[in-house]
Amino acid sequence: MYKLRFRALVLAVLTAAFLPFTVAHADDRSEAFKRSSDAVRVLRQIQMAPDKAIPQDLLRHARAIVVVPNVIKAGLVFGGSHGRGLVSVKTPNGTWSNPVFISLTSASVGFQAGVSSTDVVLVFRTQHGVDSLVDGKFTLGVDAAAAAGPVGRNAHASTDAQLKAEIYSYSRSRGLFAGVSLNGAVLSIDYAADKAVYGPGITPRRIFEGGVTNVPSAVVDFRDSLEEYTAQ
Repeated sequence: MYKLRFRALVLAVLTAAFLPFTVAHADDRSEAFKRSSDAVRVLRQIQMAPDKAIPQDLLRHARAIVVVPNVIKAGLVFGGSHGRGLVSVKTPNGTWSNPVFISLTSASVGFQAGVSSTDVVLVFRTQHGVDSLVDGKFTLGVDAAAAAGPVGRNAHASTDAQLKAEIYSYSRSRGLFAGVSLNGAVLSIDYAADKAVYGPGITPRRIFEGGVTNVPSAVVDFRDSLEEYTAQ
């Protein structure tokens, strides 16, 4: 219990430390477009090595996919990471929704030093996890079970039988792509970025349900990339 409270305290401090950077940039429309293009790049790079990427069956049956490019991790004894990305959900007709903008923040304790950048992908397998995220804030491992995801063409069936996780998590750093445990990381809706792209008063649920028009092409590219790669 003490450990959990201490980790929560560290996370709160890190969130406060990252807040000025987030406020300064999240409502910038051009930054949101760059975030979308970076997410498309991450998806493309994953698909370039199918034998070491997310299993196709896992992608095809996903209920939601989160892509957070360039997650910055920094620390000295007490550390943490923060990044901004996008999430799209599978609609009732089987297509992918327009994306909602999100942020990812996590805390860590222990000897560490330096700064690194990592791409993160989360694959949601159940509607429960999606519904929790739509409410605005979501903690991996608390609101839904999360586990490091399997990689490769044939990894899905055997690993799924053992783990049965609701969410599979992956990271890509220095060209290497692998499953990673992100339990304790917090996903939050980036309302400022949503407002910058879709306009004021637009809720995440409305975006997911197709209730927005005149969606910028830079954002549509992310949705179309999911359609392409999950259909392969």
